[in-house]
Amino acid sequence: MTSPRYPYQFQPRKVRAEFFRLLPISLFVVAFGAAFGLAATQEGLTPLVTIVMSTTVFAGAAQFAVLDLWGADVPVLPLIAVVFAINSRHLLMGASLYPMLKDLSPGRRYGLLLLLTDANWAVSAQDYQNGRRNLEVILGGGLVLWLAWIFGTWLGAYFGGLLDHPKAFGLDMVLGCFLLAMALGGRKSPRVLTAWAVAAAASLVAWAWLPPNTHVVIGALAGGLVGYFWLDRTSADGAAGARTEGGAREH
Repeated sequence: MTSPRYPYQFQPRKVRAEFFRLLPISLFVVAFGAAFGLAATQEGLTPLVTIVMSTTVFAGAAQFAVLDLWGADVPVLPLIAVVFAINSRHLLMGASLYPMLKDLSPGRRYGLLLLLTDANWAVSAQDYQNGRRNLEVILGGGLVLWLAWIFGTWLGAYFGGLLDHPKAFGLDMVLGCFLLAMALGGRKSPRVLTAWAVAAAASLVAWAWLPPNTHVVIGALAGGLVGYFWLDRTSADGAAGARTEGGAREH
């Protein structure tokens, strides 16, 4: 029995390039890591525990959310539910990268996803939309963002007074602007624009009427449904052609 072949091979040079490509965004991550380090120590976590949490969890918004539940008796089930609700968007993000991830061995595939963030996913998804396969940005970009998050947490835990309110500097808008730039830089067709509009409307409704943080998942699902039911004719024709060609070879 032959072992399966996984054709995607990482290019070390490209991994290094993607590391430096996302370095500017990592400065924003350092600022919010510092805010988290400060908030965590104010809730009673020791600096060491705070840094270990950021190192092993690496889930910015979810880490902030669990601080509200932290105390002498941590409610485990509500904590799990909150973290899952906030990070469930990663299920959709990972699924969108499956056409590339399937060409990696399971060990590399799931190890790579540990470094998946909104920023490096947006770059990889846009590159794939433009015909380029780029998982190196998940690895290289994820590494620089992970290191920035740990460094920022360390700063906040030990020198928290330096950056009490990062929003006062407009730093909370950096990632949003980056993701918007990624979206505007991709292909724009009636199908894509409709998906954006439906996702935005669904997110606003969920933000106004549903529990906190669910608007991210609701918007993604709504936009995804548009893509599911409104198929890209080019992709559909290509898939049909591949099936026809495969059938011809079998005969």
